[in-house]
Amino acid sequence: MENIKTLSIDLETFSDVDLAKCGVYRYVESPAFEILLFGVSVNGGGVVVYDLAQGEKIPNEILAALTDDSVIKWAFNAAFERVCLSKYLGLPSGEYLYPQSWRCSMIWSAYMGLPLSLAGTGSVLGLPEQKLKEGKELIKYFCVPCASTKANGGRTRNLPEHAPEKWAQFKAYNKRDVEVEMAIQDKLRKFPVPNFVCEEYTLDQQINDRGIALDMAVVENAIGFDERSKALLSAKMQSLTSLENPNSVQQMKQWLSENGLEVDSLGKKEVASMLKTVPPQLAEVLELRQQLAKSSVKKYQAMKNAVCADGRAHGMFQFYGANRSGRWAGRLIQLQNLPQNHIPDLEQARELVESGNYEAMELLYDDIPDTLSQLIRTAFVPKSGMKFVVSDFSAIEARVLSWFACENWRLDVFKSGGDIYCASASQMFRVPVEKHGVNGHLRQKGKIAELALGYGGSVGALKAMGALEMGLSEDELQPLVDMWRSSNPNIVRFWWEVDRCVKDTIRQRLRADTHGIQFEYQSGMLFITLPSGRRLSYVKPRIGENKFGGESVTYEGVGATKKWERIESYGPKFVENIVQAVSRDILCYAMRTLRNYRICGHVHDELIIECPTDTNVSEICEMMGRTPPWSAGLPLRADGYECVFYKKD
Repeated sequence: MENIKTLSIDLETFSDVDLAKCGVYRYVESPAFEILLFGVSVNGGGVVVYDLAQGEKIPNEILAALTDDSVIKWAFNAAFERVCLSKYLGLPSGEYLYPQSWRCSMIWSAYMGLPLSLAGTGSVLGLPEQKLKEGKELIKYFCVPCASTKANGGRTRNLPEHAPEKWAQFKAYNKRDVEVEMAIQDKLRKFPVPNFVCEEYTLDQQINDRGIALDMAVVENAIGFDERSKALLSAKMQSLTSLENPNSVQQMKQWLSENGLEVDSLGKKEVASMLKTVPPQLAEVLELRQQLAKSSVKKYQAMKNAVCADGRAHGMFQFYGANRSGRWAGRLIQLQNLPQNHIPDLEQARELVESGNYEAMELLYDDIPDTLSQLIRTAFVPKSGMKFVVSDFSAIEARVLSWFACENWRLDVFKSGGDIYCASASQMFRVPVEKHGVNGHLRQKGKIAELALGYGGSVGALKAMGALEMGLSEDELQPLVDMWRSSNPNIVRFWWEVDRCVKDTIRQRLRADTHGIQFEYQSGMLFITLPSGRRLSYVKPRIGENKFGGESVTYEGVGATKKWERIESYGPKFVENIVQAVSRDILCYAMRTLRNYRICGHVHDELIIECPTDTNVSEICEMMGRTPPWSAGLPLRADGYECVFYKKD
């Protein structure tokens, strides 16, 4: 065999563990796990499929190449192939092939603003070789257990000999997947992923490989507590309403209607609003309804599904999961949207769950589902003998936006360690504002304006942020928008400069620049180059007309429907993408700075580090808060705390 420099790989596998629910790390730990087909191209040559299920062997030269870090290994969603092959090669439990020599064409697709699926990417790129549509059916037949029936002789798994024709198709499918993956590489060759993004991917894979420990006593008992609590709440609801199924939205609406309350929705916000005005007997039922509807405790079940033999959950972070900004997306337990904890006696409540003391929990806490929800974070624990240091950036997006726009009064606030919400209110209302001090009541207006209006939002954005629920009147909203915009003229100017550059670039196919950002049109793509050197990509952009009769920009991407569609955008929205993307790049810079520490998780702009008990928190915060060389003048600050279980400080 020729000297191997690159491999392009696709695997077909079997396991009795649900991949979607449990993730690949748990999937490969099953004794039933097996690689069925190994499709590979060496150095870009023809694809060979090794039928491992029928006794064929992977050649020794290829096996050696898998562990040789000088050989580049390509796959679409390479994390799957890398973890599966780690198991196949007999690496000890919890150890995986080093990710540095692996390249992921799914990440390349995401970098280019393309779909995160092989079929979707192949279709958008118009490749002559497309993924075979019968794949789903074949995977269902060969890759997961089957139901035992009389017709199939009581077997629980389909093997090649049970359907030789289907197996031949399956091999063709495996071969085609490698061909499509290679065609994607070829098609995107003009637009390589920068080396530093490949390094970020390596770091991401190391964090996913490391995983984060779970206190399974807390997890198991929380699931048991929730079941007991839900049973009691349901019984109480039934006795109050006589409904067959008090969880049924339809039945509950009907019951409320019969008791004089017409409702369109039983959503969380709507019920909270109703509770302010309804009579006590209805309030009791609605409160019980809120408790029964608490779904965040499902995360404990997700933990139970994902935990591996080493007591840790792995694979919770999807690199480049948000392709408009390149930020991470959560997987499995979804660390990115955990409920916050506000219980003053958090440690006590946790101890009750850990020890399984339901009676004391019931006695001390009125709302058990809510308490369990607030304890979810605390199920994540450091390795024995270590602690967590949790460090996060202070107001990172507001700082980046101010820095880009050169809104100097805001930068001065950040440099002096001031409160941006107070400062914003002061700027808007032209009076001093101090938290818990003079004109302190205006801080809330400053806060909601800051959170809602930075990316072109108006009255609708304020309402979506809960302005009316916070006590602002309808009449106050438009003046609030006007005051915020007049206080931040450079930010408003930044929105429309970006808008102009995007439109000029698409119209004239010429490069445009503003605020240290470059805009280019190449090969049917709009590229926005950030100060970090990373590019944002927008597929097939064009100038259209919006619903108001004005000009708008549209491009193709995954929209709100989760389908590939044409998406409308404009200056402030592009600014949001840019600011979030740069905030992500700053987090990556911090992760690289702290890579010698055991980063085991990250949530938005926060890092969770597992470290020895004598580790200095302020040292980590100082390292995290360093300004990247490409963002001179950007005032960053990181704050942190230590804990023996994960929590919000």
